[in-house]
Amino acid sequence: MKAIKNNKDFNILIKSDVPVLLDFYADWCGPCQVLMPTVDALAEEYEGKVEVRKVNIDKHQAIAAKFGVKSIPQLFFMKGNKVIDKLKGGVGEHIIRKKLDKIAKA
Repeated sequence: MKAIKNNKDFNILIKSDVPVLLDFYADWCGPCQVLMPTVDALAEEYEGKVEVRKVNIDKHQAIAAKFGVKSIPQLFFMKGNKVIDKLKGGVGEHIIRKKLDKIAKA
């Protein structure tokens, strides 16, 4: 899974018509580390259908603030620069997959 490196990367990504999953996390967050292999596997599976990017809240505080991220992990499902859905905390793969299918078809 690719990481957002700077604001320019982020702005280009969300302005595209490709569906996006943003995974807000921190290196020190235990639940984030538990969720990461699941999101990584889904990023590979949905490659070409959904752009999956991780956003480190410590490095990109302004982006986290823009989305109102107060707890992590948090997943934002986007299409056309709009948040379609979001999930907070550790969630199961089947729930994430259901939401990825929804934005991939939208």
